[in-house]
Amino acid sequence: MSVSRTHLTRAVLAGGASLSSVLLLSGTASAHVGVQPQGTAAKGGYATVNVKVPNERDNASTVKVEVNFPTDHPLASVMPQPVPGWKVEVTKAKLAKPLELHGKKINEAVAKVTWTADGSKIGPGQFQQFPLSLGQLPEDTDKLVLKAIQTYDNNEVVRWIEEPKDGAPEPENPAPVLKLSAATDDHHGGGATPADDDKAEHDEKAADHDDKGHEEAAGSTDNAARVLGVVGILVGLAGIAFGVLAGRRRSA
Repeated sequence: MSVSRTHLTRAVLAGGASLSSVLLLSGTASAHVGVQPQGTAAKGGYATVNVKVPNERDNASTVKVEVNFPTDHPLASVMPQPVPGWKVEVTKAKLAKPLELHGKKINEAVAKVTWTADGSKIGPGQFQQFPLSLGQLPEDTDKLVLKAIQTYDNNEVVRWIEEPKDGAPEPENPAPVLKLSAATDDHHGGGATPADDDKAEHDEKAADHDDKGHEEAAGSTDNAARVLGVVGILVGLAGIAFGVLAGRRRSA
């Protein structure tokens, strides 16, 4: 009986160790550079996204991050938000086919954004987010593949450039993918269109006019009520005075 218990205990411990190793390796494999929208990233619209960069090494720190943008779906506007302790550089490239944005032709688009450590690093067990404002997002695709390159202070370079395929296992170094949602009527992230603004302004003026009309009507009614009240008081006083005089005459 004791032998069976011993074997059972060893089996449980071995199974627990194996499971821990699998979970640890799974966590390590899934910790890769990614891109996450703040809110929604709709086709034809604008979006703010975070490039999330975890540090995967125990003996090195991340000192450089490069994100490349697709040439088949170029973006005319990519604006980075300043991140303390990091220098940022936006590199543009000429387009073979110009873009048209707000009635203007755009001959170049952003090719890549590079962040370089300047007094800061991403240390072991840490991550850093790099915010970007993107637009106008393409309308003819469901996703944007943003290939990234991560450099450590020991000169190791990790290329996150493998495009994930639907239904296939995740590649060893998957590229960050920004999924785009369905297009909306508003391409400016919830702002009203000019027609909506005009209508709202017209409705507001009409409401103000109605309010003033009601106020004037109410004021006129109040004034009339006051006048009638005063007249009633005067009539009442006259009646009292007449009654007093009539009483005196009878007494005389």
